Amino acid sequence: MKRHLFPLVFAGLLVLGACGDDADGGSDGTDAAADGVSTASTDLGTVLVDPDGMTVYVFTNDVAGESTCYDSCADTWPAVPADVPISSDLDSAMFGATTRTDGTEQLTVGGQPLYLYAPDSAPGDTTGQGVGEVWFVVDADGAMIGGPEAAANQSRGDYDYGD
Repeated sequence: MKRHLFPLVFAGLLVLGACGDDADGGSDGTDAAADGVSTASTDLGTVLVDPDGMTVYVFTNDVAGESTCYDSCADTWPAVPADVPISSDLDSAMFGATTRTDGTEQLTVGGQPLYLYAPDSAPGDTTGQGVGEVWFVVDADGAMIGGPEAAANQSRGDYDYGD
């Protein structure tokens, strides 16, 4: 009887392992954490997101690929680190890096530094869209998404937008 029990226990362990928690932390079938920067569907369309599924933004006050968001601005708009991997679903050639004044490297898309928005509280949030008329989400091709969606979200909070 003991010989017949071993294959059943082994098979049960395999099934449990397959049902366990995803290594990427996602339970919805997405591989955002495993893939790095990827895309997600939001109320603004398909946008770039970081490995945790948080929307990334560009700052139109950045010039020539250099970040101008520091101090209190960087507290609200943290830089996306340059060492974040890029999903194989995206064209890695559109990504690069820029060196910040503190010596850290920041991820860029199309030469524009990328940021997160601290008040976004859940994956797919886009509450930073249009803030101060200078912060915008980025689509899967690396293009800034602006227009009426941005105008609808222009007034957000009473803090320094970095402009």
